[in-house]
Amino acid sequence: MHGTGRDPVKEAIRRREERYEQNISILIRQLSDQNPNLRARSAESLGNMGDQRAVEPLILLLDDPVSDVAWVAIRALGTLRDPRAFEPLIRCIDSPDRWVRQGAAWALGELGDSRAGPVIVPLLSDKKKGVRQAAAEALGKIGEIRYREHLEILLDDEELEVRHTAREAIKKLK
Repeated sequence: MHGTGRDPVKEAIRRREERYEQNISILIRQLSDQNPNLRARSAESLGNMGDQRAVEPLILLLDDPVSDVAWVAIRALGTLRDPRAFEPLIRCIDSPDRWVRQGAAWALGELGDSRAGPVIVPLLSDKKKGVRQAAAEALGKIGEIRYREHLEILLDDEELEVRHTAREAIKKLK
């Protein structure tokens, strides 16, 4: 490549950036595909890529008729930690689907917004242990001492994992 005036490293970087942009566009388009597995895989990939352009399309996926797809979208939004997801995730807390409730609690903990605390507290008494764990973990991440008494109740939970998660969450409170 001597004498061509082209820098092979810059060319490779340019091609990689073009592929990245194409991939983002394709993945966002696939969020509305008929195949729920493709929607879920695309949502997961977008969360892993960390590109904030995926936030709004992922928020739209929270209403997906397939709860597994909504759950993956929730997890992706938690991973992205964008404040635009706060209100849509709050709405997921009341879902009849335990995975959606559990994912919403986890994602709200990832956002770390203290406004989520009062909405998360009722999940500490959810009948599903995974939901209770996610709620306890989220309150620990929010880190406000006012949630200590709520978490202390879980120290007597029938499930060992819930008790352990509550203990760890209490350690994080300030």
